[in-house]
Amino acid sequence: MGDDHDSGMNVPESRAPWERPLADSSYRDAHTTGRRRRPPPETQQPNPTPPPRARRDSAPSARRDSAPSARRDSGRIGRRSPQDATEATSVADLVKKVDDEDRTEVIPAVGEQTPGPPPAEPAEPDWAADNRETTVIPQSVGNSSVTRLAMNRIRRRRRLRVAGRTAVALVAVMALVCTGVVWGYLRSTEGKFEQIAALDMESTDIVDAGGQLGDETYLIVGSDTRAGASGNIGAGTVADAEGARADTVMLVNIPADRSRVVAVSFPRDLNVERPVCQAWDNQAGEYTDETYAAADDAKLNATYALGGPKCLVKVIQKLSGLKIGHFVGMDFAGFEAMVNEIGGVEICTTRPLVDNMLGTILPETGTQRLDGHTALNFVRARHVPAEGTGDYGRIIRQQKFLSSLLRGALSNDVLLNPGKLNGFIDAFTRDTFVENIDTKSLLTLGRSLQNVDAGAVTFLTVPTAGTTDWGNEIPRIDDIEAIFQAIIDDEPLPGEERPNPTTPPEAEKPVEEEKPSTAAAVDPSTVSVQVSNASGVSGLAGDTADNLAAYGFEIFSVGNYTESSQSTRMRYAPGHEADAVSVASAIPGAVLESVKGFGSTVELVLGGNFSGTVTDPAAVGTVLDATPDLFGNPVVADIPEDLAVVNAADTTCG
Repeated sequence: MGDDHDSGMNVPESRAPWERPLADSSYRDAHTTGRRRRPPPETQQPNPTPPPRARRDSAPSARRDSAPSARRDSGRIGRRSPQDATEATSVADLVKKVDDEDRTEVIPAVGEQTPGPPPAEPAEPDWAADNRETTVIPQSVGNSSVTRLAMNRIRRRRRLRVAGRTAVALVAVMALVCTGVVWGYLRSTEGKFEQIAALDMESTDIVDAGGQLGDETYLIVGSDTRAGASGNIGAGTVADAEGARADTVMLVNIPADRSRVVAVSFPRDLNVERPVCQAWDNQAGEYTDETYAAADDAKLNATYALGGPKCLVKVIQKLSGLKIGHFVGMDFAGFEAMVNEIGGVEICTTRPLVDNMLGTILPETGTQRLDGHTALNFVRARHVPAEGTGDYGRIIRQQKFLSSLLRGALSNDVLLNPGKLNGFIDAFTRDTFVENIDTKSLLTLGRSLQNVDAGAVTFLTVPTAGTTDWGNEIPRIDDIEAIFQAIIDDEPLPGEERPNPTTPPEAEKPVEEEKPSTAAAVDPSTVSVQVSNASGVSGLAGDTADNLAAYGFEIFSVGNYTESSQSTRMRYAPGHEADAVSVASAIPGAVLESVKGFGSTVELVLGGNFSGTVTDPAAVGTVLDATPDLFGNPVVADIPEDLAVVNAADTTCG
């Protein structure tokens, strides 16, 4: 669209006839009329060299010679130099560039030159006569050759061309806004994320992996490190608190249909079982050759301090059963920078916020806009006598703050403000350390979430039951399992305002169909099986999977079950009875367990009573008993009623 680059030979045919400046007599003296085509190979005719075109005021050579900003030195995970974020073209620069290209060349006034006698035309080669085009450049400049009507047409064409370029620019900008402008610009930051090792997506702690296909689950961690830039913003120094702990831990799940977002917060002092973990050096941002032994009664935040992101992911994955596919870590400085870049976040409080450690944070009540530094203290404070809830009061404040941050970041005030938008994105890429995060996946995710209402974004807090002698929060395991089972099954959650137009009114709900008592065996190649070992016999699941595969069954995964069991059973979702009985027919003693929302994959749980024998499966079409035994009732999660819930659409002051 623009001419601000030097492409070498500037031939006349590079422009359409209505884009060419009107030719004067000096140009006609040196050039023939019409377009020239490249001569055929067998007749190498010299092509006259036209004079160079006028160029706009630009300096492409300077742009080509300018080197990109140097990347920061490797070292501690965390901030990068701000100049890194300016390497790529920003949204504002993109708009400015399009605007610059809309400037047109000045057309000389008609009649300013007196046309001279037309020069004699040079002899034209035969090939040119054969390929001559009908479009002809005007032969003279002035009233004698170009009528007023013709000039009006030329000016109209130029105005239409300028209007067209302007329209293209406006459409391009609006398209960015309407299709996820945040992540559209983020394409230019490809490669700037600080990648670290954190995930374990083959873990045997994952519950119902088949039922989580298509889900996106992010573990977001706020580190309390005082190293680097975090020590320069008033958060303390390394001498005050050496290392880094998980100050904030939040697990975010987005189902495959992208109909909602669920964020579950974990108290930093939650009592957990720490597995064997490789040691983590926070200052260097890497793992060492040392290992830490497994331990009971460990604090969640200390798990991160010792074993870093890998160890924390293992613990959260075991507690939740969710398949964590993405990790995002951030320190104090990164949080403060992102809040400042969007001009602060508006919150409302009914009482002043005073912390015994941080002092007075909010001296006034009511609605107020917090800058990055105040916002950081707002979400950090956990010694607030007026709340009397310790870490739980802080978690509620964090969730309310993030709800407001979400509403603000997705508002037109940010999306349509290139300065705020670019700054927020640059801060995100500069001040985070991640695994399995890239611009393409974020762009896709952002577009898929465009229609999610704020009411479909729910924040929950893991429930606990008092503390241990060491002050650790005791998790309510059964209730936690119920919460995450509901998330896996995409069941409604307390406080959720997700619209569901497909759900009929209460009076119109259909009567639950009676479960079939028989089912016909199907072709083994159509059955996906997950084999889990609950017997305690090492290698049993692998051997059984090999035997089933020999009969044609598709093996989805092999691993250990979450707990030991004496019974061998086939777990399946209602509607997949045929798959379940087909596998069970090859496993003597297996009983059926119907599990609501289990997905299309059936799970064979090998218990202590399994002999290890795999027999020929029933022939296709054989009618088999499909009555669930021992575990006949579908497993339905009972979500606790005393959950602490915050909905992102709630704007009430509190």
